[in-house]
Amino acid sequence: MSNCHDCGSRKGLLPNPTIPVPHAVNDRPLIVAIIGPPNSGKSTLFNRLTGLRQKVANFPGVTVEHRMGKAKLKNRQEVFLVDLPGVYSLHPRSEDEQVANDILKGVRPGFAKPDAVVLILDVTNLGRHLVLAAPVLSLGLPTLVALNMADDLAVRGGEVDVAALSHELGAPVVLVSASKGTGVDRIQQFLSGTAANLAAAKPARVELPVLNDVPKCRQWATKLNNSASYRAPAPPIWTRRLDAVFLHPLFGPLIFAAVVVAVFQSIFSWAQPIMDGMTYAVAVSGQWMGMVLPNGVVRSLVVNGIWAGVGSVLVFLPQILLLFLFIGVLEDSGYMARAALIADRTMAKFGLQGKSFIPLLSAYACAVPAIMATRVIENKRDRIATIMIAPLMTCSARLPVYTLIIAAFVPNIALAPGVLSLPAATMLLLYLLGFVAAVITARLLKSTVLKSQRSSFILEMPPYRLPTLQSLSLRLVDRGKVFLRRAGTVILTVSIVLWILANLPLSHGKMPEIENSYAGMVGKTIEPAIKPLGFNWKIGIGLITSLAAREVIVGTLGTIYGIESDGNSEGLQKALHADLTPAGAVALLVFFAFAMQCFSTIAVVRRETGGWKWPIFQFSYMLALAYGGSLVAYRVTNLFLH
Repeated sequence: MSNCHDCGSRKGLLPNPTIPVPHAVNDRPLIVAIIGPPNSGKSTLFNRLTGLRQKVANFPGVTVEHRMGKAKLKNRQEVFLVDLPGVYSLHPRSEDEQVANDILKGVRPGFAKPDAVVLILDVTNLGRHLVLAAPVLSLGLPTLVALNMADDLAVRGGEVDVAALSHELGAPVVLVSASKGTGVDRIQQFLSGTAANLAAAKPARVELPVLNDVPKCRQWATKLNNSASYRAPAPPIWTRRLDAVFLHPLFGPLIFAAVVVAVFQSIFSWAQPIMDGMTYAVAVSGQWMGMVLPNGVVRSLVVNGIWAGVGSVLVFLPQILLLFLFIGVLEDSGYMARAALIADRTMAKFGLQGKSFIPLLSAYACAVPAIMATRVIENKRDRIATIMIAPLMTCSARLPVYTLIIAAFVPNIALAPGVLSLPAATMLLLYLLGFVAAVITARLLKSTVLKSQRSSFILEMPPYRLPTLQSLSLRLVDRGKVFLRRAGTVILTVSIVLWILANLPLSHGKMPEIENSYAGMVGKTIEPAIKPLGFNWKIGIGLITSLAAREVIVGTLGTIYGIESDGNSEGLQKALHADLTPAGAVALLVFFAFAMQCFSTIAVVRRETGGWKWPIFQFSYMLALAYGGSLVAYRVTNLFLH
């Protein structure tokens, strides 16, 4: 029996346990923190308990992301759940661990101390994960220990004496499967207070030498395993077989490349029918609004300004959701961890490590959370280098821009029938272009101003699993809400402001031609600087407005062409084709591949690096790279076409 606990605080778990329940404080809603190591299924459980009643935000004062949601319980009571960052320890070595430690101790400004804790541990890796139980239980908060992935434990021949472990920990312990919902009712019982015994158990007190000494804490966890008759499950046979292929030095990278190609081809082939339908719906609804609204300023604002701008971006929602669907499948299946290991071999040649791969991978969704995710990198110089190159990875905001230009200028020719088309290959090359620019820049930074020794790369490999429909659905709903929120705020605002600037100043009470408007004047002012790239003043307006968000250029061009043609344009693609040469189109693609056009990214880089030095450097070098790359692309393409 472990000597790390106060014997008087132990409490066993009977076959039909009465789980102690925390109470709300001062009549405010109950706040329960969910904490656990990475890959323990913590977020899966959070999603199951909260469903769509959740939101993502940052903790006050830091950029660490968390989710808070409401759990709707059987007695109609609502409990607020906080999904803390995945950590292995509460010893504050990283920002994640610092935040988790501060929240649980109630010292994080602007955030209430939780009333209780649900500690999620992967029962198939109990030996490693139990180390986190010591600091969590020592906090004195009512704690429920949920051993997740109980189904894997049973199938793979493992076992644990739950009652004995509960007795040793002095806290209730339940076996659950967050992915299948098994045992979740026990967690709801802990949250709701429907049990007969409403007195919370006093959690065990762990001796301070154990908390402050990692080897002793591991010894403590080992003693608990022995006392609970824990038998680790056999490694999944399919995990071993698949890893032999996916992690093969030769076949692994080839399979990864094949997966990437398949994803981009599917984005074009599968999403196109839905996009065509949405394009038709936007056009028809715009015509309907034009007929219903009286002729005048209001109709022009709604049809040519707002709907032409916002509607032209909305049609790309299917592609973005499909991209996130594939990313979700790869992440939830466990394949992404293998991809990080494969990437570590390549990234080492450019001065980075495998830990940089995870933030860079998330940058394909958005650079903002990717830059936040760099906090897992302990080496400060490695972290700054990763931040500096993260915006070069092709984020989802570039996807509408790429799709619009590719659809207007690249013929739909099958390079490999049924496997790869020319538009998909073009998109893939753009993603590859951003990645190549990123690793070359990293090599330059790591060999000069950010030179440092390579640090070790440690990554826990989860077993392969089938993604759940609920997890994927919640992911798509979340990303869809983010996209629609941007369309309803940033793009809507820019469209309205642009419409106003495009219709002023009035001349004899009449609206001017857009070329003579304030917007046109701005475009004409910068046209000499961008003309060598093959861009005209209309593209110039788009480049300026897209500083708010890259995809805004699509809405901007939709508004400009809508006003110019009074809503009778044959289509944005055809209008763009009339204003850009093929060489100019290539230059525009290259410009967007390299330029840092996102105020949100600039802001988060300033917060993460603690000043303006690095964001100014980042914006400047990416702008120079974009201009120089576009100039070369324009001239080379012109030579090739002539």
